[in-house]
Amino acid sequence: MNLIPKNFFLEDVFDDLMTARESNMLKCDIYEKDGNYYIEMDADGFKKEDLKIDYDKGYLIVAISKAEEVNDESKNYIRKERVSKKMQRSFYVGESDINNIKAELTNGLLKITIPKREELENKKTIEIE
Repeated sequence: MNLIPKNFFLEDVFDDLMTARESNMLKCDIYEKDGNYYIEMDADGFKKEDLKIDYDKGYLIVAISKAEEVNDESKNYIRKERVSKKMQRSFYVGESDINNIKAELTNGLLKITIPKREELENKKTIEIE
């Protein structure tokens, strides 16, 4: 019985080329509802401790890192795909109400709620004296 398929190494290269772009992205949906903006992001397999969310100069930065520490020396690995991961995405949210941004992780879905800030009037006609 042969556990390694024919052309194993060639298939491995194509696997890497086809999935490299997708595997490094944190996929999300962004929408507006009831006076808030929402970011819903896939975080399957991650725990709350693996996530970090920062706000800096109008940007919301979501970083995920996970270190796979299982390395059983008694096993002769043919392929090992569960490794350490680090991913990050930034979203421009402007001058939001940073004190009321909320985040929750439920069943692999990270949901961030950003309250909409009332639009300040940025346009004004100046009277000439």
